[in-house]
Amino acid sequence: MFESLSDRLGEIFKSLSGRGRLTKEEVELGMREVRLALLEADVNFKVARALVDRIRERAVGADVLESLTPGQQIVKIVNEELVALLGGEQRKLRYQSQPPTVVMLIGLQGSGKTTTCAKLALATRRDGHRPLLVAADTQRPAAPQQLEKLGKDNQIPVAMPDGKSKPPDLCKRGLEEARRLNCDVVILDTAGRLQIDQPMLAELKEIRKKVTVHDTVLVVDAMTGQEAVNVAREFDQQVGVDGVILTKLDGDARGGAALSMKESMGKPILFTGVGEKVSELEPFQPERMASRILGMGDILTLVERAQSQMDQHTAEATAKKMLAGRFTMNDWLDQMHQLRNMGPLEGILGMIPGGRQMIKNAGSMMPTEKDLSRMEAIVLSMTAHERIHPEVLKSQRRRRVAAGSGTTLADVNKLLRGFEQMQSVMKSVGGKGSKGVRGRARMLRQLQGMDPSQLGLPRP
Repeated sequence: MFESLSDRLGEIFKSLSGRGRLTKEEVELGMREVRLALLEADVNFKVARALVDRIRERAVGADVLESLTPGQQIVKIVNEELVALLGGEQRKLRYQSQPPTVVMLIGLQGSGKTTTCAKLALATRRDGHRPLLVAADTQRPAAPQQLEKLGKDNQIPVAMPDGKSKPPDLCKRGLEEARRLNCDVVILDTAGRLQIDQPMLAELKEIRKKVTVHDTVLVVDAMTGQEAVNVAREFDQQVGVDGVILTKLDGDARGGAALSMKESMGKPILFTGVGEKVSELEPFQPERMASRILGMGDILTLVERAQSQMDQHTAEATAKKMLAGRFTMNDWLDQMHQLRNMGPLEGILGMIPGGRQMIKNAGSMMPTEKDLSRMEAIVLSMTAHERIHPEVLKSQRRRRVAAGSGTTLADVNKLLRGFEQMQSVMKSVGGKGSKGVRGRARMLRQLQGMDPSQLGLPRP
């Protein structure tokens, strides 16, 4: 989402870091470039101006101008100001000591509100709570059925409408159902419209009269840019908003909504939707987001995402098999599934410090989702015996695999060569004593010569 902004800021900081000392004029020029980068990222012009003014005020001080590493000092200042701009500290849902905690989701149609209800329910369950979903959207056709399906797929109870009651009464009945089922979090899915109108606002106000809502959360589409801030401001003035969930942050939006929300309306971003799966909702943490924007990676989020997708015992067993040279195509397939469940490969690499530069350096060698799907199809076209013993795949069998997977013989050969190389590298790593030392040196030489497109990995 912040790719273009990260690239622009990286270029600016690189030019500033290339100087031994900075003059006031050079800082001014750099700040003008930062302001342009923010405006190009669709950040509200008032927010961009205020942020740059704060950075400039700190950057023209003696500590920076006379520093031996002025570029690093400016990056530190920009990082601190970005964290403050994004909200400073992480804001969590306000769980009540006397349950149930009631969270009402509001927003326009098309923002992903109903799906976000299920995502939020899963997030609260990961925190150790027992959620209940209330289908109070009687305006959009099949909205209750969509929520019911999401609840059923994820073992979350859903209070469905009875066909007679109005949304405020449905919400009240949902609270009673939560107490009966011993659920301590109630998430209300309310109706949206294509635009803000009085009937919708009146309905939301009536729900708040009937039910004590502890957090009113606005769901907005990050792809709408600055309009997301305008929508949030209107909802806050008419109904009252406690926090925001930004959806579709995995898209190609420029990021202006995320950077402008807190400064423009004073409301924190609670979560961000980073994919279509119900598990792809992440708590919004300003420090981590600022680090990601500045190209410094986000290792903590990457580790947390990996822990949620990968079983530790399975991972340890796989690592032992790899080092012992017993890694099969079945194991490779399992690892590929787990990696893809963590999100797009570019997004994963972007969380590693220097990952953005790694992606740029890889260029056309960087495998796409289509490449990974093609590799997966090749393995799935093999027999069970061939996946365990790929060495039996000779010319005739390889042609059969290529035909079965809809790929070419060259694709199959390329994958098998890469797999053989990887097995050889892993055997070298598993060596002991002086053999292990020589093996590790050999492994490094082999890694440097490998084509990353063979195994879906960037060149080391």
